Amino acid sequence: MSVRRLAEDHVQPAEFAFSRANAAWAKKKLKDYPKGREASAVIPLLMRAQEQDGWVTRPAIEFVAGMLDMPLIRVLEVATFYTQFQLAPVGKRAHVQVCGTTPCMLRGAGELMDVCKKRISPNQFEVTADGNLSWEEVECQGACVNAPMIMIFKDTYEDLSAAQLEEIIDKFDAGNGNQVKPGPQIDRVYSAPFGGLTSLTDDPKIKGTRKPANSNTSAASTAKTKPSSKAKRTVKKPPAVAGLIGANVAVAKKAPIAKKVAAKAAAGKPQGIRKPTKPDNLKMISGVGPKIEGTLNELGVWKFEQISKWKKAERDWVDNYLSFKGRIDRDDWVKQAKALAKGGRAEYVRVFGKEPR
Repeated sequence: MSVRRLAEDHVQPAEFAFSRANAAWAKKKLKDYPKGREASAVIPLLMRAQEQDGWVTRPAIEFVAGMLDMPLIRVLEVATFYTQFQLAPVGKRAHVQVCGTTPCMLRGAGELMDVCKKRISPNQFEVTADGNLSWEEVECQGACVNAPMIMIFKDTYEDLSAAQLEEIIDKFDAGNGNQVKPGPQIDRVYSAPFGGLTSLTDDPKIKGTRKPANSNTSAASTAKTKPSSKAKRTVKKPPAVAGLIGANVAVAKKAPIAKKVAAKAAAGKPQGIRKPTKPDNLKMISGVGPKIEGTLNELGVWKFEQISKWKKAERDWVDNYLSFKGRIDRDDWVKQAKALAKGGRAEYVRVFGKEPR
């Protein structure tokens, strides 16, 4: 672990105190812990101090130590150990934390860091002149399936391209960060499969919850329609079982395999070729990872030259097939492929001013 130290004295404020609202919150928070164990509140109190001032100052650490009757060194140990605590000033409008762990790196985190270096500062933790922005590379933030991703304060922004990150930074810099919707930045529901649902496809409104099978039947209506003793009774399946059976029947009726076959035959599908002796490394195109390369190969796309000739119809077809919603044009696969087809890595560097992936 790298050495973490408090900011220089000339940056530190003279004193710290919780605001009235935060002081009331802290007093209530201490009641969550048994008597004599109030020191366990050190992390939430330091976090609240950081949220109030933007970073954890030396006076804040001293204040929390006194509030919890803890030796100062113990609170210092906590503040300098956990990387969630910022020990020096960071951007007031956005401190961009770019995940640099393996899944994100494989999916383009390096390009996101390049954007931060260009748009914010070449150096981590260096605040822009207006004090609005800063950035750092961090370890895994727990959204690996939606890599690459960043975190700004408490929100994560996932499935990012370099162009999308630039747009996000611009909005935060302008004070419009609330206009950016957290979570996946592509047409993905939470952490659903990248290529779309492969199960539960009978429910077009899956948003993490499902209506119970008997949601349309209220207790009142059940009471009103209770059959008389003379009426013929029918045995109904339990609601959960009925729902599952109904779902299976619906899936069978919709025949998702037949839909895929129809989609593949739709107009605009790129012309495929047989696997050549020396296929191109399509992952050199920004926005194409191992999984997407495999899908393109399945479509018969093996060479940069093929992608370089895609017209709008082909781009729209592949966009729809991969559920990208415009990502191919945003990352300009065609321009990248033209450069790589013309002169490989050297031509790519000449055109884009950077190495391909």
